[in-house]
Amino acid sequence: MSKQNWRGGALTSPVPPVLVTCGSVEDPKVLTIAWTGTINTKPPKTYISVRPTRASYPILRETGEFVINLAPASLVRTVDYCGCKSSSNTDKFAECNLTAEPSAQVSAPSIAECPVCIECRVFDIIPLGSHDMFLADIVGIAVDDQFLDPDGKLRLDKADLLAYAHGEYYQLGKKLGTFGFSVRKKPVKKARRKK
Repeated sequence: MSKQNWRGGALTSPVPPVLVTCGSVEDPKVLTIAWTGTINTKPPKTYISVRPTRASYPILRETGEFVINLAPASLVRTVDYCGCKSSSNTDKFAECNLTAEPSAQVSAPSIAECPVCIECRVFDIIPLGSHDMFLADIVGIAVDDQFLDPDGKLRLDKADLLAYAHGEYYQLGKKLGTFGFSVRKKPVKKARRKK
C-alpha cells in the first residue's frame, strides 16, 4: 500500500459531533463540538475543546459546567446549524425546536431530544492554541429509557448516533464486534454421548 506524507493536522476520524449545552434552563446555550472524548475511566473524566471566540466560551469558563448531548442522525441539520451559527445573535434552541430540560447534577440544561446526556463539571482549562481544552469530571449521565434493554443494559446501537469525519456527517452503521472479541476464547462444544 502506497501512502503520501502530509504535514500534521487534525485528521483523527470519525469523531462524535455532540451538542454541548451550558447556561441555564431559562437561558440555554448550545454549540456543536467535535473535539471531545473520554480521558479517564475511574473516576470518569472527559474533555471538550472550544475556541475562545465562541459565544458560549465565557459561560463555560464562568460556570464550569456543561452537558455533552449525544446526537442521533435525526438531528444532523441541528448539529450542523449549531456549529455554524453563533449564540450571540441566534436563539439556537428556538430555531432548532430543541427542548431544554433540567440536568440532575449540573445547572447546565440537557437536550430532551438526545438519547444520552453526559453532565460535566470542569476541573481544569488548558489553552492549546486555536482551542482551549476544558477537562471535566463526568458527574451524571441521563439515558433515555427506550435505549435500555430489559436487563438495563445500554443499547447505543439503537440510538442511531452521528459520526463526523473530515467535514462530513455519517450515521453509525453495522456492529463489527465487541471489546475483547479478538482474544476471547471460543466456547468448548460438549461431546454428545452415544446412547
